[in-house]
Amino acid sequence: SRLDRLTVAFGLRALDVELLLIALAPEVDVRFERLYGYLNDDVTRGRPTIGLALELCGLPAAGPGRFLLSPTAPLVAGGLIEVHDADRPGLSRALRVPDRVVAHLLGGDEPDALLRGIATVRPADPTDPADLVGQRVAAATDVGIVYLRGVDAAGTAVTGLALAGCGAVVVDVAAFASAPAPVLAAVVREARLGGHGVVVGPVAAMDPGRVSLLRELIGQSAGVRLVLHGVRGWDPLWANHDPIELSVPRPSVADRTRRWQRAMADTDLRDADLADVVAPLRLTTEQTDRAAAVAVALAAVDRRPVTARDVRRAVRTQNGAGLERLARRITPAVGWDDLVLPALTRTGLAELVARARHRDQVLGGWGMRPGGGRGHGVLALFAGESGTGKTMSAEVVAAELGVELYVVDLSAVVDKYVGETEKNLERIFTEAALVNGVLLFDEADAVFGKRSQVKDAHDRHANIESAYLLQRMESFDGIAVLTTNLRTNLDDAFTRRLDVVADFPMPDAAGRLALWDRCLGRAMPRGDDLDLEFCGNRFELAGGSIRSCAITAAYLCAGTGRPLGMADVMSSIVREYRKLGRLLLESEFGPWLDVSG
Repeated sequence: SRLDRLTVAFGLRALDVELLLIALAPEVDVRFERLYGYLNDDVTRGRPTIGLALELCGLPAAGPGRFLLSPTAPLVAGGLIEVHDADRPGLSRALRVPDRVVAHLLGGDEPDALLRGIATVRPADPTDPADLVGQRVAAATDVGIVYLRGVDAAGTAVTGLALAGCGAVVVDVAAFASAPAPVLAAVVREARLGGHGVVVGPVAAMDPGRVSLLRELIGQSAGVRLVLHGVRGWDPLWANHDPIELSVPRPSVADRTRRWQRAMADTDLRDADLADVVAPLRLTTEQTDRAAAVAVALAAVDRRPVTARDVRRAVRTQNGAGLERLARRITPAVGWDDLVLPALTRTGLAELVARARHRDQVLGGWGMRPGGGRGHGVLALFAGESGTGKTMSAEVVAAELGVELYVVDLSAVVDKYVGETEKNLERIFTEAALVNGVLLFDEADAVFGKRSQVKDAHDRHANIESAYLLQRMESFDGIAVLTTNLRTNLDDAFTRRLDVVADFPMPDAAGRLALWDRCLGRAMPRGDDLDLEFCGNRFELAGGSIRSCAITAAYLCAGTGRPLGMADVMSSIVREYRKLGRLLLESEFGPWLDVSG
């Protein structure tokens, strides 16, 4: 019976059970209220008092039996009985069984309302994949407290508890730290009532001033499987008991694919296509389940099977907003067909995509990453003059990987005060590791510049900043792209740490012709005199300038009601030349010089 299981879970003795049933009686049958009112000689007091409960059990009021209802006794400390009327003498205080305990004994399994928004109860799922770490968690929880270190440690904790045959009460640390005192006891009570373990983390996110809560939780969790987790190593200051520390490696592509398959059981998406989409993504178990639900919902709206595009859109919904305060978020809207680049540059971009997609297999599964605390990040440098397509190429890479592009705002990073720039960069790297995206440092030489000889405090400070970046890039786990107009401005130590270097030269005549045709598009009507080959051969412009000219020409003809003509294009080129400070030469404009001027 539930009463038998509760007796074992809370370590109750026979007298404890009798006291619990006496306190429970008016919750089950209202007639006991009248009886207790009569026995209390006060009809307004329909609950048993400590003195009455002891008397009904045949225990003397002055004997040791009253300590069965002390604050440290199993009944009270475990939250099975509440003692009310603290202002009354001890024997006159009323006993009450909390609603959650009453519901449990009567067959209810709804979690305690106190835990809403603070903890969630996850029943044991026997279909969870049993990996090696999960098996070790299941074995270790029999011995003592377990601390899991890793990004997806929470999911592994739940899986490990499931392998041990119990569910999990998963606690949100941020909400738990600011919750009222009764919540602590409610968490442990919920775990004992359901035979669950308790999962708490990430521990490092807890306010240092509230670490005492963690110690209290550990102190009250005797007999309960307790798993703590975080991304940092264990700090002995967090508790008086040293846990069993286990590392949680990132799941392989095959493991992540299986997780998606289980979450989208009814999808028609082929396993190979799903694996290709999932490979560059890094989601926790909880994020995977939520993203899968979103993908299925997106497909259900249009009454069609789930596609790779649905999965990518769903993954973007799991990106937090923390990085948006430090970088501009761009949802990619371009693809490979929108790029006009030399073959060698395209090869570099394809290599960057391949590294991002297969880094877990190469660096993790095959162990190709050396020691020294190096991360699994992918770093690339796009070098070339302004307007040659560096930022657009980063957007294409993000689109190919199915993630978003985050352009770092250097004005929000660089700070005149000592040490503030490093703090801002640390926040960016930390937040970037938590999202699925490509981090773009535009005009990176402003931050990743060369170290110089120390002549004054400013030089020393600049060198410290560069040294910090060198170390931080080593441990970065995300995908970052640096762009620069002058590759020689970057420190050689940064260049050595780059995985891919792609040069973006100025386009040749054929490239410029393709850019003119691509930028003008097919929707805008073109006049018979439009000669794009003339524009491509005569005007040495970068792709960004050609796009600017195309937009200006479109505006010039938009209000006239006529197709785009050569005069409009020439006028836009003149405006662009003047903006760039270049001379208008007859050798370039030829017969159009007078018309355009």
